[in-house]
Amino acid sequence: MKTTRRLLLLLLPASGLFFTGCASSNLVRVKPWERATLTTYAMKPDRDPLHAAMMEHTYFSREIAAGGRGVGGSGCGCN
Repeated sequence: MKTTRRLLLLLLPASGLFFTGCASSNLVRVKPWERATLTTYAMKPDRDPLHAAMMEHTYFSREIAAGGRGVGGSGCGCN
């Protein structure tokens, strides 16, 4: 009982700080005239679709804990 109460007294202020930090209005907002810069080729996370596909294939081929993308089975390749 005492440990539960201590845990509650510890988590309550911590969660309050967490949620007030998430509700902060100091977020970065992108202006309409700055959006063109973000859509350039250099800003794309997957500039080369073939390279992205090969990296994804390599990752999911070697990952044993989870199956391949969208299919059942393990990472052994016997999907």
